[in-house]
Amino acid sequence: MLFDAPGDPSALRVDNVPVPAPVMDEVLVRVVAAGVNPIDAKTRAGAGVSPGIAAYPVVPGFDFAGVVVSSPFEAHPLQPGAEVFGMAAVPRTPGSYAEYVVAPSHSLAAKPAALSHVEAAGVPLAALTAWQLVVETAHAHEGQRILIHAGSGGVGHFAVQFAAYFGAHVTATASGANAAWLREIGAQVVIDHTTTRFEDVVADVDVVIDLIGNAKARTGTRSLEVLRPGGLLIVVPRGSWPDVAIDAEAAGVRATTFVVSPDGTALGTIARLLDSGAVQVYVEKVYELGDAAAAHRQLEAGHTRGKLVLRVSDG
Repeated sequence: MLFDAPGDPSALRVDNVPVPAPVMDEVLVRVVAAGVNPIDAKTRAGAGVSPGIAAYPVVPGFDFAGVVVSSPFEAHPLQPGAEVFGMAAVPRTPGSYAEYVVAPSHSLAAKPAALSHVEAAGVPLAALTAWQLVVETAHAHEGQRILIHAGSGGVGHFAVQFAAYFGAHVTATASGANAAWLREIGAQVVIDHTTTRFEDVVADVDVVIDLIGNAKARTGTRSLEVLRPGGLLIVVPRGSWPDVAIDAEAAGVRATTFVVSPDGTALGTIARLLDSGAVQVYVEKVYELGDAAAAHRQLEAGHTRGKLVLRVSDG
């Protein structure tokens, strides 16, 4: 699945391209399933990582789960036949909306045994983003008060679980339809953003993980009001609020933007949490690879619970 120029979801089309050739530490993987992420749709539309595109057509897709075809060397830990999941290096190399993908070995991990390939494909980018937000940036710990915007989305539902796992008091914003589910996976308080302004009911939080930014209803700016003095605001949609650092300083709080790192070691830790049942991935819908445009339309419509996944081949 590829696109020849930026456009709406109809720009995606199926074609035959050469199997990518791995170099250096790259692993060639036969893709069984590919996760669908907002960054994929943004890149297809001309934003996202599109500034790094050197030539068209482009095969999108970061997330994948599949089977190793070739390894960098004979004694490498990931040998042919191993089931793995991880992130591709789009647009430096073709993405995961394809039968084969190459990826740096350090961005892969063994697929959780408890998960199918389809479930595993929904994990890497969203779970690594959540892990790096909650554990590595917010340093979640017992008693810490964390507010997570868009808690029912791909990144959000992992962030809720990781924060709760490490003992934080988790408040999440979401639609009312997702409230009960979010409480089941670790949120202690869920605020229905369709009926309640979060700043009216929450205050003095230590960390806000903002997965919305100022792209909608000035969520980012309003979040400054609910942080304790010196609290931390982490804004993921970086382009939605260019003055975040200035505004945060004026409000007496700290702020940072964020970019995910495709860290296979952290992904291996997440895999163990998934295998133990301490964390779960929720896949709302599975599309065939040829229906990627429909998956992008659903993603861009919003309100997806958890993840969307493309089935690429048989496991």
